[in-house]
Amino acid sequence: MSRKPLPVNVPMILTWARIALIPLIIGVFYVPDQILSPFMQNVWATVIFIIAALTDAFDGYFARRYNMESAIGAFLDTSADKLMVCAALIVLLDFHRVDMLVALIIIGREITVTALREWMAKVGAAAGSYTHLRAHETSAHLVC
Repeated sequence: MSRKPLPVNVPMILTWARIALIPLIIGVFYVPDQILSPFMQNVWATVIFIIAALTDAFDGYFARRYNMESAIGAFLDTSADKLMVCAALIVLLDFHRVDMLVALIIIGREITVTALREWMAKVGAAAGSYTHLRAHETSAHLVC
């Protein structure tokens, strides 16, 4: 039995780039304060996070525009978003730069939306159809 190779295209490269940026976002917070002040750590982490969020908008655009959508791409895209948000919030919690209640609400929302989409897919609703509105919603959540 032969396995189908993973697609290599611009959307997949952008998604993998977003996943690769996660350790960089986290690592910025562990640079010693003598080298990078806490304020500049926040600035650099925010800049990298926004760049990663923009890759989310572009990978979806390219995948839909040039018909490069794939099941593994859709899975990795949503997983990358959740990994990035949760990793950033956990580090911000560790450094006391975000309130626990805020982190719980955001992570809870991520889990709830994922569970709701999974449930809707099982009952046959159109949860899998990725509209432009959902693409903009995800990008807005990541940037905000």
